[in-house]
Amino acid sequence: MEAPPRRLIAEAGFAVAEIPEGHLCCGSAGSYSLLQPGFARQLKARKLANVARTGADLMVAGNIGCLEQLAGGAPTPMIHTAELLDWATGGPEPAGMKRT
Repeated sequence: MEAPPRRLIAEAGFAVAEIPEGHLCCGSAGSYSLLQPGFARQLKARKLANVARTGADLMVAGNIGCLEQLAGGAPTPMIHTAELLDWATGGPEPAGMKRT
């Protein structure tokens, strides 16, 4: 069975791409990024490289810590799951979307 956010995003009409090594942490993990900044930067770089490999137009996450950690240097706009679903159902375009 698919995770509810993934299923809801697909049902809203968005294609969902799997991030290679998606099970690995982004490096935020609460205070981890403060206590182990060097390793957190390595995890961030690895996660962002894997996101870029998907070719996705945007990245969606439900964890604010992950969104904050990955925001600097992200290859795509980063949007909270709630913002994306709100937009899909007639709400405003998320502020994080880049205009092209």
